Amino acid sequence: ETISLSDLRGKRVVLYFYPKDDTPGCTTQSCGFRDRYDVITEKNAVVLGVSPDGVESHQKFKSKYSLPFPLLVDEDHSIAEAYGVWGERNMYGRTFMGILRSHFVIDENGVIVDARYNVKADKSPEAALEVLGD
Repeated sequence: ETISLSDLRGKRVVLYFYPKDDTPGCTTQSCGFRDRYDVITEKNAVVLGVSPDGVESHQKFKSKYSLPFPLLVDEDHSIAEAYGVWGERNMYGRTFMGILRSHFVIDENGVIVDARYNVKADKSPEAALEVLGD
């Protein structure tokens, strides 16, 4: 299934990028959005997660943690590049290209109203919710 932001006009969108399914930080961030999902949807918003993982990996991750929102496949990292979140990362003394954990809040007209780069996994969901306001 293809999801386009233009199909979501009239709703606000929380679009979050994470490096890899079922890893500690990514699970923390995703479950944080899961735990706030009802409050987010009450604010006329939808949640979309994006990582370079494939469909099968996303399905397992969604099922394991009961994630109620779509996870988008970005194997060629074109979405991440478009949002400026594909870049050099350092982990365990190794440098490589990958997703920089980030989130964006997009208004009903498709305009980005908040962009957070290199967010902490445990802070990202609450920060996005604050932008959605009351």
